[in-house]
Amino acid sequence: MQPEILLTLSAGSVAPLIAEKDPRCPSVFAVPQFVATDLQLRGLNLPATMLSGFGVPEIDRFRDEADRAHCPVLLLTEEPPIDFTERGLGFAKSRDRLSRLALAANRLGCPSIAVRAAAVDTDAAFEATVLGVKTVLKDIDRYELNLLLAPHEGLTFDPTRLTDLIKKIGGFRIGSYPSFAHAHATGDVEKTLRKLAPYAPAICASVRGFAKDGTHDGFSLEVCVESVRSVGYGNTLALDFVGMADETDGKSKGKKSAKKSSVDIVAELDMARRVLEAATMEPEVDEDVELVEEEE
Repeated sequence: MQPEILLTLSAGSVAPLIAEKDPRCPSVFAVPQFVATDLQLRGLNLPATMLSGFGVPEIDRFRDEADRAHCPVLLLTEEPPIDFTERGLGFAKSRDRLSRLALAANRLGCPSIAVRAAAVDTDAAFEATVLGVKTVLKDIDRYELNLLLAPHEGLTFDPTRLTDLIKKIGGFRIGSYPSFAHAHATGDVEKTLRKLAPYAPAICASVRGFAKDGTHDGFSLEVCVESVRSVGYGNTLALDFVGMADETDGKSKGKKSAKKSSVDIVAELDMARRVLEAATMEPEVDEDVELVEEEE
């Protein structure tokens, strides 16, 4: 029997609804209930930008809303890439930023933070990134958080290079945060996801949109699910509407929000949820057939 996969939402997908004061989701604090009720999903990956300007009272309020909706925050994501090879003022600011995110994650009851590593693909940058990430892991160790590396152009775009980096860093609090969009951009969806899924507490299920015949744009969501299930993956898939113009999580996403506002985001996410539910559902076993086989 395959392990159950939990379907969640990358909350940045509904940012345009909040910006437009959509009555279904008019504010950040309405997100958990909207996700649980309207989208029928059971958790949140939360971009740190959605907590902009929040103090401890606001963070606690969001956690309480998530608890009431039975829609917990499972991952806090930092979008701007971090240069882990730098050792000057820039890295000091990054460490401070991540320490503050770790505090926010702790108060949210969130077990993981996902970041991108900005580095060229050289051996020197590889070793420097290892040391930089280890430093940050020590900084946030008291919060008992996982630090997940999302693919990014350069050093971590190639899945083998990213897994080598994770193994070199070592420890049980470092992992990957792959995405369907990045896997598609590598040119080999199945191989990329099979490579990164064993290191991933969560995977970003990128949703580009659907044609009128129900075909997903660019790549098959079913193939993506089959790829991660083939290596025994049983954690979470976070639906993330990225729009048809987005090619990869490893490169610039362009005017993502503008793209979102021109389509029915809720309809696209609902379609994706139904496709992913069908792909992750265990086939029912005919008990009568099973008994006959046992008797034989």
